[in-house]
Amino acid sequence: MDYRLSMESSETLRNKCGGCYRQFNKKEHLVEHMRISYHSVHEPICGICNKHCRSFDSLREHLIGPLPKQECKNIFSIRGCRFCLTILESPNARRIHQERCQFSNVNSGLTTRMAALGLRDNAIIDYTSSRSPRVVALSCKMVGGGSDGSLDLCARVCITDESENVVFHTYVKPTMPVTNYRYQTTGIRPENLRDAMPLKHAQRKIQEFLCNGEPMWKIRPRNGKARILVGHGLDNHLDSLQLEYSSSMIRDIAQYPPLMKSSKLSNSLKYLTQAYLGYDIHVGIQDPYEDCVATMRLYTRMRYQKHRIEAYPLASDPQNRNNYGAWRQNELERMSPEELLDLSRSDYYCWCLDSVS
Repeated sequence: MDYRLSMESSETLRNKCGGCYRQFNKKEHLVEHMRISYHSVHEPICGICNKHCRSFDSLREHLIGPLPKQECKNIFSIRGCRFCLTILESPNARRIHQERCQFSNVNSGLTTRMAALGLRDNAIIDYTSSRSPRVVALSCKMVGGGSDGSLDLCARVCITDESENVVFHTYVKPTMPVTNYRYQTTGIRPENLRDAMPLKHAQRKIQEFLCNGEPMWKIRPRNGKARILVGHGLDNHLDSLQLEYSSSMIRDIAQYPPLMKSSKLSNSLKYLTQAYLGYDIHVGIQDPYEDCVATMRLYTRMRYQKHRIEAYPLASDPQNRNNYGAWRQNELERMSPEELLDLSRSDYYCWCLDSVS
């Protein structure tokens, strides 16, 4: 009896996923798991035990959650950065790294920033700069329309570049009456919108700036002139601007799998900024500049992660579509967990690929 249990235990260990370490009774079950798990070098990975996690929240749970892996927790408490979750070589290296990893709040906000430039709060900053940023962040602030004030209407828009410079800012005059200015969070008053830029005018300026001379149908993610657009909840922002843009150029923090709460549930920008950048936003009146800076910082952190370079990194690439083909079942079942993991590719576009020329 003990011998049979030992054999079953040994078989289960041989059927252990090389990514998430989940164990299966049969090899065919492990193969099926690999077909749908999309483990890859682009997932958040524990720097101690090398476990693959679907998101940084899952990795955080693994390291310091209510039921962490104890060995990993012990090492992380001494050498782990609580912001980017990297494991450092020593406690002193951790201290130095963590000081650099934590950002400070943009407490001056857009109003003070613009005042320092000698501009009034309703100024429009010319975006025809020679620096011509490749990546920009956008954020809108909404007032309410409709009988109950629940309809989102764009009343203020801000765009920044990678260096946190304001590229474009204006108040926007909605196309329908405002019934709730939501002053407690927006800080917007009726006088701010009285002579504001018409929505169609703002929409045209922003679209021209993003496309940067390329027709919408011709935009491609690499080697083109169109700009990468970063933000949080960009679907809502672009809808409020009545603006269309190529999905291949959109980097939405709210929809990026490593930063999501679950496969269908997004984290708030407030939470992401506090957990992964180390400061608070949305305290009192919300500033669109503050949101732009936070989303750009999060995007930059994701973009400059160091992952192994693969010629064909996506599961959707034609070269990878038969990696786990049903016709290969017998061959796949003879592979080791490590070999099966080597075949696996990501089901989402990792932003580190934006840095690959």
